[in-house]
Amino acid sequence: MAGKRILAIDDEQHILDVVIYILEENGFSVLTALNGEDGLALFNRKNPDLVILDLMLPGIPGLDLFRKMRDTKPDVPVIMLTSRAEEIDRVLGLELGADDYVTKPFSARELAARVKTILRRAEAAEAGSTPSRLTHGPMDIDCEAFSMSYFDKPMQLTRAEFKLIECLIRYPARVFTRDVLIDRIYDSSHVVTDRSIDAYVKRVRKKFAEIRSDIDPIETVHGVGYKLNQDIEKAT
Repeated sequence: MAGKRILAIDDEQHILDVVIYILEENGFSVLTALNGEDGLALFNRKNPDLVILDLMLPGIPGLDLFRKMRDTKPDVPVIMLTSRAEEIDRVLGLELGADDYVTKPFSARELAARVKTILRRAEAAEAGSTPSRLTHGPMDIDCEAFSMSYFDKPMQLTRAEFKLIECLIRYPARVFTRDVLIDRIYDSSHVVTDRSIDAYVKRVRKKFAEIRSDIDPIETVHGVGYKLNQDIEKAT
């Protein structure tokens, strides 16, 4: 993974300085741009392995730039940098296919960890392999055995409940609409409604709460669907 080329696009030089420092410390090569036009030119010319993209950019707005990148090179992973006030844009970006997001202010360690996670996932996809064991914070699932533990305690899940959690953990930054979850959990022979997904979420939340009630691993994105609660990654 060392030597991978990362393109960071942000209009704040001090943010780029932090990104350069932490990623170079972790063995990555870093390219930077202060606006959308320069970022797009570097993206097309230098073929980065991953992009860190600020949503609030002068010139080409972040979401427009993201769309242009996806149109030309859809397999390049993108991590979005957002502020807490940009929740709507963040959700829209994740719906469009961004791989992850980091909220400003962020820790250097967190950013480096997310970059490594996304690159590992991209390498596995390129090799045609899908990890059978997934871990995210206190959540650990074995996709082949259909087993899961939460804070080192086993959970009893139905097959549909397990598939629901697997989707959220496998793509921890993605917002899943109910329709997408239905497609991933069931085959085409089943007739399932949005209410069924809501019922599964309710049941799984209850099972999580029986182990730890102080945090809900499933976050509701109102008007859209569900995603993994990013705070679960830091839970101890």
